Amino acid sequence: MKKLFAVTVMVLAVSACKTTEPLYYHGAYNKAVYAYFKAEDTTLEEQINILQQTIQAAANAGKPIAPGIHAHLGLLYFDSGNADLGKQQFEQEKVLFPESVKYLDFLLTSRQGA
Repeated sequence: MKKLFAVTVMVLAVSACKTTEPLYYHGAYNKAVYAYFKAEDTTLEEQINILQQTIQAAANAGKPIAPGIHAHLGLLYFDSGNADLGKQQFEQEKVLFPESVKYLDFLLTSRQGA
């Protein structure tokens, strides 16, 4: 009887576990962040390409993009000398995540002053 009870409890415990899907699509974002800090291994163009592919994959999957991806892409554009695309990405991040407006405005001001 004890074995039956133990097996029943185990079956119920395993069947009660449910995994939830992440709220945001991250794709290769971790790889992009690592590449950013290990810039000697990856060019800016390759890093930009990784993030563009991540954004496209999220759109194709119909999932919302994770916070910070557009901002990170904007920083890469600024670093590559393309301030207009950098500003566009910052604006997109602000639209998607309004709580980031003050920080992105600070980054934009510091990038324009640099």
